[in-house]
Amino acid sequence: MAKAKATVHGAISLVNAIATQKGATLGIELKVDAIIETSSGRGISIQSENKNLSSRLINKTIEKILSKKELEENKIEVTLNSEIPTGYGLKSSSAISSAVALACSKIFRPKLTDKQILLAGVEASIESKVSITGAYDDACSCYYGGFNVTDNFKKNRISSEKAPVNLIAVIFIPKNRKRGNLKNLKILSTVFENAWELAKKGDYWNAMNMNGLATAATLNSDPKIIINLLEKGAYGASVSGNGPAIAAVTKKENESNIKKVFSTLEGNVIVSKINNKKAEVYEL
Repeated sequence: MAKAKATVHGAISLVNAIATQKGATLGIELKVDAIIETSSGRGISIQSENKNLSSRLINKTIEKILSKKELEENKIEVTLNSEIPTGYGLKSSSAISSAVALACSKIFRPKLTDKQILLAGVEASIESKVSITGAYDDACSCYYGGFNVTDNFKKNRISSEKAPVNLIAVIFIPKNRKRGNLKNLKILSTVFENAWELAKKGDYWNAMNMNGLATAATLNSDPKIIINLLEKGAYGASVSGNGPAIAAVTKKENESNIKKVFSTLEGNVIVSKINNKKAEVYEL
């Protein structure tokens, strides 16, 4: 009998990785808690209030950490509590798979490195078809917090740094969940490549804005929204991931101005602080 709890946070996109396999992301404070409890028996059971969760992703993640023998000799109970809305581009899948991998490793594989834990979630994401690229960029910001610039193909973190502490992300969650055709992102691969180069140099907001205009134009959002958000004082604004959420990063005192831009659209607004904290795990 063992029990462990892991906490991993969400993230927003600065540069979408679908076109070039190179991405950049920023951690936000919305979090996922995963509790793993083992008992005698076998099988995996999952408890969560969120019905949109991919149980396949969770099962695959556990299979990456445990051996066949351990899976046959332990009943694994997974309890998930998530503040991150699923299916909007706010990295809930990366946060969930990393949290499950981290809690499992605490019990069964305490010597695993951060990267090995991350890769378990990334590989599980690809195998369960939750992600096209495995979303290594998303996983890094969920796990480490702060700014992360990655090569998803090579599974490498190219650069990372902590974000300024006084920033918030004002995130619009549209009522209409429709996304545009992701294949169209490749048409603008040069734009995304250039945005990634800016992020690599630490010019995160210009990277995010370039990405924002390109993704909005491609994925059914109005690029004018990005311009309006910047006019009202956002440092950076973009569709997050493949959408349809739109995130604007700004100072706390600017929150109401940014909300006004979103108030003309149908949907909800969530405000989250930026997160610089690394994922945590402890035994219960």
